Amino acid sequence: MAEFSPVPLTLEGSSLLHQFFRFDWKAWRATPSADRARIAAEAIAALKLLEHPAQATEARSALFSQLGHKGDLILIHFRNSFEELNQVELDLAQTALYDYLTLSHSYVSVVELGLYESSRKTWEAASAKGLEPNSPEFQAEVAASLQRASAAMAPRLFPAFPDAKYLCFYPMDRKRGEDKNWYNVPFAERQSMMHEHGLIGRRYGDVVKQIISGSIGMDDWEWGVDLFAEDPVVFKKLIYEMRFDEVSAVYALFGQFFLGVRLPVDNLAGWLEGKL
Repeated sequence: MAEFSPVPLTLEGSSLLHQFFRFDWKAWRATPSADRARIAAEAIAALKLLEHPAQATEARSALFSQLGHKGDLILIHFRNSFEELNQVELDLAQTALYDYLTLSHSYVSVVELGLYESSRKTWEAASAKGLEPNSPEFQAEVAASLQRASAAMAPRLFPAFPDAKYLCFYPMDRKRGEDKNWYNVPFAERQSMMHEHGLIGRRYGDVVKQIISGSIGMDDWEWGVDLFAEDPVVFKKLIYEMRFDEVSAVYALFGQFFLGVRLPVDNLAGWLEGKL
């Protein structure tokens, strides 16, 4: 493995934006009821266009009512580019409802599939053709392999929103300190640890939909993790079990956790009147 890159191959898909808002309930209650109805109707129409943008048959944005003190609403958007995400931000800012919202946190990333399992096979297949590792010909062969994999994995790289009631989102890093540094661990050891780590997630595959996004160079953490499920307790069970795994127990750092309940856009008017 010494002649190959220490960096695992990855596939990238949708650009991803999380928005976390506080809602000004005091100002909203002081607004005349007729204005509240007009503002709510306008917001619902705008959010429906975001949920199903032009030619999108599946949901590409979703709204959640947030639990806890960190905020009130969560909006998540999957788009094909960062320019489209920026347009989403601008479109939301044009609504009257936005005057009652304060953006308390956001997260920018891109849907990522890590290829620890297949990176070595891809490199070895290119090398077996007599191509010198890291040469232009070698890189072209690897790029062609990634293109084929991207086509095969398109539903996972460009996902629609899972039809689940609950959301758990958190960012995370791999440790890179003086004592424990994930990026100094030999590739084969990282590959083995990630294999074992992945087996835990697969055991929960029937009750949790997981979307991993990469954010190195895009936001303050290295990855974002979205979990979707019908039962929020399963989040605790999955994450707790993973913390006994070496990848998490030794090399993982976690950011804040955010929990939300799916809020259908048509129900926003009710939410604005205190009804979930």
